[in-house]
Amino acid sequence: MSSRYAVSLESAAEEPAADLVGGKCAGLLALVGAGQPVPRAFAVTVDAFRALFTDPALRESVGAALAGLDPADLARTETVSSEIRRLVSGHPVPSEIEEDISAAYRALCAALGRPDAPVAVRSSATSEDLAQTSFAGQYDTCLWIQGAEAVLDAVRHCWSSLWTTRALTYRAAHGVSDEELGMAVCVQEMVDARTAGVAMTLNPVNGDRSKIVIEAGWGLGEPVLSGEVTPDHYLVDKVLLVPVRTVVGAKFHEMVPAPGGQGLLRRPVDDARRATPCLSTEEVVEIARVAKQAERSCGAPQEIEWALARGLPASSGLRLLQSRAETVWSRRSGPAAEVTAASGAAGIAKALTGM
Repeated sequence: MSSRYAVSLESAAEEPAADLVGGKCAGLLALVGAGQPVPRAFAVTVDAFRALFTDPALRESVGAALAGLDPADLARTETVSSEIRRLVSGHPVPSEIEEDISAAYRALCAALGRPDAPVAVRSSATSEDLAQTSFAGQYDTCLWIQGAEAVLDAVRHCWSSLWTTRALTYRAAHGVSDEELGMAVCVQEMVDARTAGVAMTLNPVNGDRSKIVIEAGWGLGEPVLSGEVTPDHYLVDKVLLVPVRTVVGAKFHEMVPAPGGQGLLRRPVDDARRATPCLSTEEVVEIARVAKQAERSCGAPQEIEWALARGLPASSGLRLLQSRAETVWSRRSGPAAEVTAASGAAGIAKALTGM
């Protein structure tokens, strides 16, 4: 179902623009349109966020808190961030918005065949995941959220993350005005991941577009994305879809559902699994294949978050959680790195012979 304030990513009549659903949801819509394996989701539109600010008292309070703010003064910025987040997350949400979000969540649960299905609630700002500026990691995500009331609270939390300390500082450094911004929210089926991580459709070390780099850890992907664990690292030849290098990381802990399915917990990884690659060769190839397809459909190198559902093979259990344009090498004016002797068959021979 879709409405003014909640748009299904599977059944939208036409692909909404990023200024309605934000960068993250726009990226997911592109993947859905290309037939990629994306978990079911709906977007809480920017219209819902802006409707909250039709209250002049909230607008004036946020404006007063931001007046004269110098992001170089970190202590003051943290204080302002906390105050604005308290104002936004505690502000009453118009009843029609609550009804649309609750109805969309119920429809998602019905489609999944699970009452109070766990979801990930992810910020999707209009400035997010652009080629010129990447706000990846600046805004908040809430994981394993269950129940309509909890989803509404998580949506408010994501709205308020438009004013995290790191986001305020980043926007000031890049000359992005707060007046230009809006925040949509993605409510996405939660994948109980056996293994998860990120795939980049170029080598982030040197910009080599003939390679795909995959990093992976046990459990959900957040410890990998936040740098909490040293993940396994896989370098794949993009043309032949063959791994050319594997480095096993020290995966000391993993994030998994808590007993009873209420929330998440971090637990230690036993010694045997720390030393074991968390992806088979077949799984590495499948992730690389889907990442390559995503790059082709999006028309530019991508950074992709993915998960392998517990208990399913990669061919049916792989899910793409989000995809954003790579923003480091794409901003460089020079040509992309050339394919070298370490690419293709030569790279495979080198990996096999150790030369």
